[in-house]
Amino acid sequence: MEKVELRKRVLLGNSDERAGEEMKKTLEVLLEKAEPKTDKSYWLTLLPALQRLDSLLEEAVTVAETVYGFEAATDLYRGLYINQDEVESLLAREPGMSLFQINGKGSEEVLPECEREGHSSLAWLQKAYGLSDFDLDIILIALAPELDRRYERIYAYLQDNVSRRRPSVDLVLNLLCANAAERLERRVHFGADAPLIEQGLICLVSEPNYPKATLLAQTLKLDEQVVRLLLGQQNLDSRLISFCQWSEPKPTMAAAELPLNPERWEKLSALAVKAWSTRQPLRLYFHGPRGVGKRRVAELLAAEVGAPLLVVALSHVMEAKIDFEPWVRLLFREAFFQRAIVYLDRLEVMQDEGRTISEQILLDALAQDSGIAILSGTQPWQPEVDTPLGVVQVPFTMPEFAQRRNCWSHQLAIAGMTLPGTDFDALASRFRLTLAQIAEAVATACNGSDGHGSSLAGQPSLETLFAAARQQSGQDLAALARQIEPVYTWEDLILPEDALAQLRELCRRVTHRHQVLEGWGFNRKLSLGKGVNALFSGPSGTGKTMAAEVVANELGLDLYKLDLSGVVSKYIGETEKNLNRIFQAAENANAILFFDEADALFGKRSEVRDSHDRYANIEISYLLQKMEEYEGLSILATNLNRNMDEAFVRRLTFTIPFPFPDEAHRYRIWQTVWPQEVPLADDVDLEGIARQFKLAGGNIKNIALAAAFLAVEEESAIAMYHLLQATRREYQKMGKNLSEVELKGIAKGSS
Repeated sequence: MEKVELRKRVLLGNSDERAGEEMKKTLEVLLEKAEPKTDKSYWLTLLPALQRLDSLLEEAVTVAETVYGFEAATDLYRGLYINQDEVESLLAREPGMSLFQINGKGSEEVLPECEREGHSSLAWLQKAYGLSDFDLDIILIALAPELDRRYERIYAYLQDNVSRRRPSVDLVLNLLCANAAERLERRVHFGADAPLIEQGLICLVSEPNYPKATLLAQTLKLDEQVVRLLLGQQNLDSRLISFCQWSEPKPTMAAAELPLNPERWEKLSALAVKAWSTRQPLRLYFHGPRGVGKRRVAELLAAEVGAPLLVVALSHVMEAKIDFEPWVRLLFREAFFQRAIVYLDRLEVMQDEGRTISEQILLDALAQDSGIAILSGTQPWQPEVDTPLGVVQVPFTMPEFAQRRNCWSHQLAIAGMTLPGTDFDALASRFRLTLAQIAEAVATACNGSDGHGSSLAGQPSLETLFAAARQQSGQDLAALARQIEPVYTWEDLILPEDALAQLRELCRRVTHRHQVLEGWGFNRKLSLGKGVNALFSGPSGTGKTMAAEVVANELGLDLYKLDLSGVVSKYIGETEKNLNRIFQAAENANAILFFDEADALFGKRSEVRDSHDRYANIEISYLLQKMEEYEGLSILATNLNRNMDEAFVRRLTFTIPFPFPDEAHRYRIWQTVWPQEVPLADDVDLEGIARQFKLAGGNIKNIALAAAFLAVEEESAIAMYHLLQATRREYQKMGKNLSEVELKGIAKGSS
């Protein structure tokens, strides 16, 4: 009993002679099987193994008194210094002996219960990684301090050093080996190619002040994932949490919200269920534009097979510049331990310049993974490395008109609202939105905001829904082009009747596009040219930009203006890159692209006389190709109204001339240029000024505005002399001078 009390004081860190009366627990209580706070079912499977470990440790503590000497128990600084007696004791030991030689046995009986309990986490780990019983003993010894810190004090005592609270390789061999020969044999379990070390289940750690420690001196650290597996903890590994998240399964979805058509979904679901039930690897690649529901389908598949979904943001991983290979191993082991499906988002970032090695590492890990892995990207599967994976590609496209219409109707019905059928047609036709974007647009409109700060109440109007729909697109394009807020209407546009008729036809082409292409089947007959494009040609100031604004107002679409003179580059290939960047950003912008200053690129195509001509023609052909691929409305504006290349004109849907206005049209422009609030003096002769001065609409607008500023300075109505002064300034800007005769010819009341 005296020895037991002494051992208790040493292990509890108290050398007081009266410690036995003050302590609430004896050594036997210290070594008894206290239940850690963890999942009970997992604990019950570990309990038999821990009980056996406790018995082994209790015997070792008893033997340690003899090995270290009885006086070691009273030395609180044992292991921190070496005295003469200890040196003599060490020299007396047999080299390589197993210190504790408990009953002359090795480790074959340490964890017999685990072997019988086939459902335990230890048994599962053993089977999954081909571990031996000895490996399991090592894991249990390393796991014990994670459950109860009493093991740290016991290990410190058994290692004869109060600072060594984690088990070392030497301690493990002392506990589990019967003799020196077995100790030597068992060292292979700690080699670099041993399952425990190679798979990263356990790592060997040297002390900071002893970096080149011998194998025996290195301590064992059980990996965080293994600890959580053995304890049944479902939280995400701390090394993954910055780049990954668990996605809650969402098993239900209305037909109007399903990103894939029902037939394709049924096939995909059956494929996943079969692979999961038969434990066969399955690699899927979801490709298509961002926001089309790829992650949503992954969540549905996870729900179908009853597995959690581990979502990985590859873009964040690449930005962090972490050590990629061990991180990838960690990721797939997490999925393996948690029986989860991995969803790797934005695979395209792996194919950026300089990331080929990282991509190969990822594909190699996928090749070794035995579960279901889903990759997601924008482009079809084209890995730059040669790793056969048997990837099943699943294309995701923007929803067609009918699906968009159903989604608008479904989302408004959820909100308790409805619209006339023609309004649903207009929304679905004008805006190529994803199902998620439609849901967000309805929520925005119904929750009291139209995107311009207006307060809404009750049923949202069609105009409000249009504004909310516009909010869902165009963000990427806004960085490359200038958005124009349309203010003009048909009443402001003064053009010949044929030009106006063509503009209205252009609008109808956009409005009824879905009926002709999808309803009447022309979609199947066309590979290109599904969008609408037009050429506005005419002198500067004749209303080309105004006409684009009128069209945007009529259709309820955003208008983005791009200056082609800033896109064209003198460097070979740069123009194409600039154009590609613009059209990629506009792909799902639901916007009208208005290319101004097209003279920089468009004119009569030259004959190929030199390399410059050849590359100029390549640039033109590339733009025409991108325009034909673009499924929205694109407009080109040029000052050239003649000698247009026939091959170029033939590829455009509309070519609308904007002629210099004649006298009658100039008079109408002068009449419509004034806001209703503007006061005009009685002496203003708009008919005479239209007859006398041959100006384009843009010049007339400038004169009207300048005259208004002259009049407001004098606090008077706009008089004829204000208009004449403003006209003189406008001519000066154009490099022309007006004579007094020209000015007085119409100045009936000027002074």
